[in-house]
Amino acid sequence: MTVRLFDTYSRSVREFQPLDPPRVGLYACGLTVYDYAHIGNLRSYIFEDILRRVLEFNGFTVRHVVNITDVGHLVSDADVGEDKMEKGSRRSGRTAWEIAELYTKAFQEDFRNLNILEPVIWCRATDHIPEQIAFIACIEAKGFAYLTSDGLYFDTSKLQDYGRLARLDVEGLKAGSRVDMAEKRNVTDFALWKFSPRDQQRQMEWESPWGIGFPGWHIECSAMAAKYLGPFFDIHCGGEDHISVHHPNEIAQTQVCYGTNLANFWMHGYFLQLGQMKMAKSRGDFLRLQTLIDRDIDPLAYRYFCLNAHYRSRLNFGWEGLDGAATALERLRIASYEMGEAGTPNEAKVAEFREQVNNDLNMPRALAVTWELVKGDLPDATKKGTLLEFDKVLGLGLADWQPVREVLPEAILLLVEQRQDARAGKRWQEADALRDQIHAAGYEIEDAAEGPRVRRRM
Repeated sequence: MTVRLFDTYSRSVREFQPLDPPRVGLYACGLTVYDYAHIGNLRSYIFEDILRRVLEFNGFTVRHVVNITDVGHLVSDADVGEDKMEKGSRRSGRTAWEIAELYTKAFQEDFRNLNILEPVIWCRATDHIPEQIAFIACIEAKGFAYLTSDGLYFDTSKLQDYGRLARLDVEGLKAGSRVDMAEKRNVTDFALWKFSPRDQQRQMEWESPWGIGFPGWHIECSAMAAKYLGPFFDIHCGGEDHISVHHPNEIAQTQVCYGTNLANFWMHGYFLQLGQMKMAKSRGDFLRLQTLIDRDIDPLAYRYFCLNAHYRSRLNFGWEGLDGAATALERLRIASYEMGEAGTPNEAKVAEFREQVNNDLNMPRALAVTWELVKGDLPDATKKGTLLEFDKVLGLGLADWQPVREVLPEAILLLVEQRQDARAGKRWQEADALRDQIHAAGYEIEDAAEGPRVRRRM
């Protein structure tokens, strides 16, 4: 079946064909590690994980690269203010290098907790300074850079199609600009290399042909993507907030040096919202995955919660909705476990599931197909084999899940024993009454060949 994906650059759903089949190059903008990832950030990485799983489900081999931004990301997209790493260092009392290591490890632990597949390559900006300097030198040699007192800037006015990804009205931006231009020639120009302040030494700074300083935020992705995937690869991903500034700048840099748009497809995951506002670290009101864990919520319940909405639609977070996702996940796990051993998957059902996930990752419909399978009348072994095929994309870890054997209260054990005695004596009315008492106490009881199964009600 054909995979069709929405390409932000063309604003259309296009048929996906790898540039070098069956290999696929996939680059995802990673975290700026000045603080913990919040669950809104993690929604984007769940979307990218689903994308990778769908590609692999269709037989492709994915080279998945995720960067770690540990320098150069200023607090403002207008290239003013301080580096977020320096700000995070001052807030925490640790060095910028220490917080980069701390938050990188926490970010990677979030990946594991959400069953997000490990990237083939993690790449840190600070490990690739020579590559970034070389890329900047190429841009300068092509005549697209100019010096100011605080750094080297990209001259966007010299690039005819600048901002095409975001459909930027560059002339309108010029006319309506109220930002402090300082020495920038155009409102859309951006820093390639920033100089260190003359009156202080930064924690992260390097020698360069232009002076001591540090790279701008955008150059790291152009340089590292080209190093690991080539100057034109299959898919570049990120959050919707990258559409207006970061990704147009990546494209501009690569167009100048290599004459390509960097990626054949540009794909973006949309925000998780609290009410009508996106979740953002800058406001300090964000929720970490660890917050959910501390509330005894399985991280995979959050993954399931995200599967209920298409990646190109904004998703409102609420505790009630998350509780509903946790309940649905528990029911799916129990159903899968009770199906027993997996048999041969049903090809028709797998094809139906594939049709949905190949349609621009339509996970809400894929979940509907999953529940139709669970509630259907196929043999349990066939259901289980088919469900485990689905889970190669869903990523819910159904094959490895085992029920927790909780210790039942003595009072419940006594009611279960009394009910078994009543059933053995064919005192059905008494058995039903005892079942109702068990149910009222918050437990479910199910009769099976090996004896009654008792568990807490969901």
